[in-house]
Amino acid sequence: NINASEWNYLSSLFFIHSGCVKQIDIILWSFANGYDDSPVKLENTHAPIKSVGNSTTTPKDLVCDEDVKIVLYILAESVAARLRENGFRCRVVEISVRDNELFSFTRQKKIDHATNITGEIAAYAYQIFKENYNWSKPIRSVGVRGADLVTDNYWEQIDLFSSVEKREKQMKMDSAVDEIRKRFGFYSIQRGLMYRDRILSAVNAKEEHTVHPHGYFSG
Repeated sequence: NINASEWNYLSSLFFIHSGCVKQIDIILWSFANGYDDSPVKLENTHAPIKSVGNSTTTPKDLVCDEDVKIVLYILAESVAARLRENGFRCRVVEISVRDNELFSFTRQKKIDHATNITGEIAAYAYQIFKENYNWSKPIRSVGVRGADLVTDNYWEQIDLFSSVEKREKQMKMDSAVDEIRKRFGFYSIQRGLMYRDRILSAVNAKEEHTVHPHGYFSG
C-alpha cells in the first residue's frame, strides 16, 4: 500500500531501515501513484539500444580453447548480425564466462575501430578469453556482448596500418551470409570451424538474442 502511505511516514520508514533515504522513497511513492517525469515518446518509437549481447549454456562443458572458440564464433555471429540489422557498430567487446561450479566473471576490451564484423568481434572475444582464463575448471556458459554503440554512419579516422580493403571485403561477406541465412535458414551456411564439433555448433544463438536498452536509472 505504498500509494496510500503518507509521504513523511514513508521517508521516515526508509530512513530507519536503511540509514539514508537516497530518494528511493520518492521513486517508490511516485511509481505507486502513477507519476513519472520521463520524457514522453511518440507511439511506435523504440528505446535507444545500449548494447547487443548473447549468452548460452552449452550442451556440454567446454574443456579446451577449441571448444570455446567455436562457441564464441557462434555468439559473435549473432551479435554482429543484430548490430548490422539495427544499423550499429560497437566500440567495446565484452565476454562473460561461467564455470561448472557456477563461478562467473566478465571482462571487456575497448577496440581500435568500431565494428559489426563477425570475425573481428569473435577475434576480440577470444583474445579477451585467452588473457583471462587458466582452465582451472571446465566452462558451462559463455556470453559475448557488443557495447558502446555508434551508428553505421559514425565517422572515425583510420590509421595507416589498417587494411580498409580487407575490412570492406569482410563486411560484404557478412552481408552475403546474412542474406543467405535469411532466405535459406541459419544452418544453410556455416564456417568450417563449426564442423569440428557438431554438438557445440548446433547452437543457434541468434534465435535467443538479447538486446539491452537504456535502463530507467541510466541518468
